[in-house]
Amino acid sequence: MNVNLLEAKNLKVSYGGINAVKGIDLEVKEGELVALIGANGAGKTTTLKALCGLLHPSGGQIHYRGESILHTPPHRLVGQGLALVPEGRGIFGRLTVEENLAMGAYSRDDAAAIRTDLERVYHLFPRLAERRRQSGGTLSGGEQQMLAIGRAVMSRPKLLLLDEPSMGLAPLMVQKIFETVLAVAKEGVTLLLVEQNAKLALEISHRGYVMESGLVTLADEAKALLNNPQVRKAYLGE
Repeated sequence: MNVNLLEAKNLKVSYGGINAVKGIDLEVKEGELVALIGANGAGKTTTLKALCGLLHPSGGQIHYRGESILHTPPHRLVGQGLALVPEGRGIFGRLTVEENLAMGAYSRDDAAAIRTDLERVYHLFPRLAERRRQSGGTLSGGEQQMLAIGRAVMSRPKLLLLDEPSMGLAPLMVQKIFETVLAVAKEGVTLLLVEQNAKLALEISHRGYVMESGLVTLADEAKALLNNPQVRKAYLGE
């Protein structure tokens, strides 16, 4: 039985007088790919930011690898294998592709292994290898998304939180990004995926959570959610 890598219990997040997350339970087991879907403003991004230490919860518990991480700063969590690929990608536009990737390994000091991981990222994303000397700002949206995922992979994550990786991308590039997400998962990285494209997200996931107005309203196997009439009507446009 796979153990819980990440567990949130009764997680609440408030800011600016708004209760954005209203007491949710969520777990991600080692080796899983879990989707978190819901409409804009449901609290998905806020949840991810709380899980990786960028926002401080107003209530509840978060455990990562069996330990409470409520007061652990984000950079320490990256060192412990919990990485976020933020919405909007957040790459360094003036740095080259290779320099951006090197930034992902800033907390590591194993030079030989870093070089090996760099080649691994180039194998995952041949397009980044072709553009390794280009500045990040000159890449297309899809290439920047690849770079953001590649940079996170350079930190050797055990758990990768992905926030809206397909946002604003052309359909062909969305397909490529999802193929990459699957490739990263096959390498043994556990993934929690927040994604507007509910159908694609559930098709590649083991389990899913549906969030509405700061609450988890459904949690089930991904296949069951894909066949759920409520989900089909609200998120799959049927």
